Amino acid sequence: MAGSAGRSRAARWGVHLAVLFFVAVWTLPTIGILVSSLRDKDQIAVSGWWTALTTSPQTGAARLPGAETQVEKDGRWVISGNIFREGEELRVTAFGTRVQNPREFKAGEAADLGGGVALVVNSDGTFEQSSPAAFTDKRGQRIYYEASLPPRFTTENYHTVLFSEGIGRSFVNSLTVTVPATIIPILIAAFAAYALAWMRFPGRAILIAVIIGLLVVPLQMTLIPLLKLYNGVGAFFGVPSKTYLGIWLAHTGFGLPFAVYLLRSYIAGLPREVMESARIDGASDFEIFVRIVLPLSLPVLASFAIFQFLWVWNDLLVAIVFLGSGADQLVLTGKLNALLGSRGGDWEILTTSAFVTIIVPLLVFFSLQRYFVRGLLAGSVKGG
Repeated sequence: MAGSAGRSRAARWGVHLAVLFFVAVWTLPTIGILVSSLRDKDQIAVSGWWTALTTSPQTGAARLPGAETQVEKDGRWVISGNIFREGEELRVTAFGTRVQNPREFKAGEAADLGGGVALVVNSDGTFEQSSPAAFTDKRGQRIYYEASLPPRFTTENYHTVLFSEGIGRSFVNSLTVTVPATIIPILIAAFAAYALAWMRFPGRAILIAVIIGLLVVPLQMTLIPLLKLYNGVGAFFGVPSKTYLGIWLAHTGFGLPFAVYLLRSYIAGLPREVMESARIDGASDFEIFVRIVLPLSLPVLASFAIFQFLWVWNDLLVAIVFLGSGADQLVLTGKLNALLGSRGGDWEILTTSAFVTIIVPLLVFFSLQRYFVRGLLAGSVKGG
């Protein structure tokens, strides 16, 4: 008995450790995105987010002022100043005059440049170049340096993303697309799943096989045929293309196979006695569906709602094909992609954009997460 209790305790600890491990695996990327979104652009480029609280090394180059700034001091000609702009917090650790060796001299050390010319670069960026003869080069000496950058956090990237022109409109567009594209397939799939699970009619097995087969069809293969079909039907009825109706129908079509398969697996596992008792009491299929099946299917409905919401909210391809890429049509993912520039020049807002886009899905997930695990186990346990 004692041995059994010990194994039970060890099993519980094993489960807890496994859960903690998977929570850490799923949480760390989100933490990394959040930390990176608050870091300075220069620090993101040279170090990972886990070094955000430590100083990071950085190399750079600067050109000293030319001969026009020299002054005579104690019989030598001197050019002085600071290689950093005002407000920069870099600390020079080493410098050099060749790009191949930016660590040739330590900060504060006098570098002999030949001909009696000496150069000193201090850790705060101040420098002094002196020579026994007057300088003649108007371009000035070019130097290379290695500096340490203290931890620096900023909300500038969030300001760029959240207050850019059109971001509010794109956010509304995403909600306008996502909410109906989540609700419509749930309603259709729930009716279809009940019919396939509890109603007997010719061709039911073939329909189930077709739905399972549609699960493996890549979305990209269906875009062009579906778009041609939609444009043809729209032209016949005089409905303009690039409308919300089109993208709602597209996402409904893409999400229905998985929705029907998931809901049917769950609904088919509901207790048969409950259904038979309702039929004996005179309930119709519609009444059984509304009063019994829907309340009992809340976990799986919530689970699919989470999946569908995430798929539609993060979508860019279907939105561009069926809704368009105009300023008034762009969804949030499209707008954030446009902010990066055609060649990704503003890459520093990438992590900020990623974190902004996951805020709404996180809210949806946490509001429905108590149903999530039960929904994932849909159909794994059959009723008596």
